[in-house]
Amino acid sequence: MTSGMSAKGSALGAGATEGAVPPSRAPVPRAAGNGTRRGRESKTGADALETGVAATPETPEAPETSPLALSSSVRTLILGIDYDGRIVQHDRNAAQILACKPEDLLGAQLTELTSGGSQGNSHGGRQADGAAAVAGLLEAIRSDREGSAMLTIETRDGHPAEAVVTVHPMRAGGTSLAALALLRIPAPNSERFVDPALMRRQMLDGALTRIGDTLDIDDVARELLDALVPHFCNVAGLMLFESLAGDDELPAHGPEGSLPVRRIALLHDRKDPAWEAVFPTGEILRYPAGTPYYQCLENAAPVLEATISKSQAGEIAKLWRRKPVAKLLSGASMALLPLIARGTMLGFFACTRQEGFRRFDRYDVEIGMDFASRAAMFIDNARRYSREHATALTLQRSMLPTGLSYPSSVEVRHRYLPGSKMIEVGGDWYESIALPGGRVALVVGDVAGHGVRAAVTMGRLRTAIHTLAMLELPPADSLLQLDELMHTLGEREPHFATCAYAVYDAVSGECEVAVAGHLPPLLVHPDGTNELLDVPPAPPLGIGDGEVESRQFKIEDGSLFVLYTDGLVENKGQDISDGLARLRGIFGPGSPTRPLEDLCKATLDGVYSDHQRDDIAVLIARLRRLPEDNYASWTLAPKLTSVREARSVLAEPMKRWDLEDLIPTTELLVSELVTNAVKYSRGDVTLRLVNEKALVCEVLDNSGALPRLRQPNGDDESGRGLQVVRQLSKRWGARRTATGKVVWCEQPLPGSENALDDIQPLH
Repeated sequence: MTSGMSAKGSALGAGATEGAVPPSRAPVPRAAGNGTRRGRESKTGADALETGVAATPETPEAPETSPLALSSSVRTLILGIDYDGRIVQHDRNAAQILACKPEDLLGAQLTELTSGGSQGNSHGGRQADGAAAVAGLLEAIRSDREGSAMLTIETRDGHPAEAVVTVHPMRAGGTSLAALALLRIPAPNSERFVDPALMRRQMLDGALTRIGDTLDIDDVARELLDALVPHFCNVAGLMLFESLAGDDELPAHGPEGSLPVRRIALLHDRKDPAWEAVFPTGEILRYPAGTPYYQCLENAAPVLEATISKSQAGEIAKLWRRKPVAKLLSGASMALLPLIARGTMLGFFACTRQEGFRRFDRYDVEIGMDFASRAAMFIDNARRYSREHATALTLQRSMLPTGLSYPSSVEVRHRYLPGSKMIEVGGDWYESIALPGGRVALVVGDVAGHGVRAAVTMGRLRTAIHTLAMLELPPADSLLQLDELMHTLGEREPHFATCAYAVYDAVSGECEVAVAGHLPPLLVHPDGTNELLDVPPAPPLGIGDGEVESRQFKIEDGSLFVLYTDGLVENKGQDISDGLARLRGIFGPGSPTRPLEDLCKATLDGVYSDHQRDDIAVLIARLRRLPEDNYASWTLAPKLTSVREARSVLAEPMKRWDLEDLIPTTELLVSELVTNAVKYSRGDVTLRLVNEKALVCEVLDNSGALPRLRQPNGDDESGRGLQVVRQLSKRWGARRTATGKVVWCEQPLPGSENALDDIQPLH
């Protein structure tokens, strides 16, 4: 029994072991190991206090962020104090650890244990902080509640230690005992990392439980290093093969030291910034032969360097060509733990214990490899998820258009919003494709479902849309072709989609619209009134054999044309009619003059918080006709003399457009096109010139037969007209109309050959 305490009056109770506290009075810290260098059996109760090294007690904890709470080993002391903070009881280890003399410990004030507490005014500031913290603890005792504080305690070895002090109010009749104070003091450096049971529990149970189902590689790396530092080592780094971290590919050959690796994370309990400078996170490097790192990579086996001598550290620094490495590794102990998952090496942990701490040994490597084998599975799962997630997003982004094209008089903006953070890949898409002659195709579609499967189908439909635009099919015919494609795809796996397709002619101001299972477009007139266009409905693409019909609309200049998918106006908690009313409310009075970017933001306002939404695609176009000065049109009689008339009328508008240099070539092209039209049609022929990023010559007639390019024989007297057009023009093509066809050719404007880049190639 500690001197000055009687057996009957002791608050520890009759028959209690010296220094122990009965469970009925206060919880006894549970020891995770015996405190010896290689002890593997756990001790509890008085034995734990006897050794002076214990795991984190089962009493109320200090804040998780405190340095002591993260320590790999602590010594727990138990003191009994009265309401004035005087020590009236103490366990056996207190006299061996605290700087206060054993004979002076009983009756000493708690403040006298703090750094500077017995040194007069030599540490006035620190003493004042300690006195304030102790005052807070005493106030907690008087209020009959628990309290915690951080105190700098003087130890017998002369080194102050930051201790977590927790007080628990007590009621012990016949004594002055008011509370038990538990002091958790970090073990000296030489005693760090001596408790294998504690290391196993902190590394394998604590960290791996915290990681749980985390799939972010950076979060997993941080959690893993938090388990290693400071419970297993002072400094830890996580290295992964660059082929895994960067390209998401497995190494082409077995693990070799010549393969580049990337430092994913670094953590240390040192205050030396040199570690981050010498071992920067994110660095990609190759380890030179002759270093422990190379040996670990080459053999895919752990490497133990119990003590790195000064000369060995210098040699590593020389091979690595990093002089500061010698200073950091000299005298240190190192363990390199390979990460192997599913038979493949992913990288390794580089663990270092600095000079003055216990050296790594084989048993430490065994513990470390147990941790590394489990950590490798977490890293591999996170890597696989990151790769699949990146693949899906890359697929989605590559299939959505990166740049929209449209005539100079038309303005287009768009938005795409994935369903949620969990569903970032879907089948919604949008298109704006500039067509020759001042026309533009506006498309929005929605493939049923989500994920990669829907995105792949969406990509197929987008490719088909571009092909159909090249063929210049009307919207209804284009949707019929898409329907055939969806039926073909559905033979292998069921698919269906909806689509709205419109073609706007900026010369005539007409817009032809067709829909297949899709919501009708919203047309906003210049005065702010709006309407959902009355377009004949048709079944979704890939379902049924319904006919698709289109309808022509005359568009006023400055009108807004809004295409959208159902995710914008429909969800589980909102009827579609309410969503459409909300959309029409956004495009009310004043909206035709607002910037399209503002309208896009207003359209999506409020949908971000809906976690059950479908993905959304929105396309908003402000439609205006081309200025009258940008085109010219003539009606010609169906006779051969009209060819000469066609050549003669070209000069006036082309001179007005400063295109005199193109007049000879244009006359020849127009001659061929008008000749064919007069020869095969039975009605008037219309010639139209359009100056829109290129010079387009269009000839309209009432014949539905499209011209076909062919290679004439040497003795043929005809059939060479289209060959001439193909040779002299940049592009040419033909399309059907409701009353016949249009044959056109296009020439680049002088000095602006690259102006056609935003127009999709046709032939």
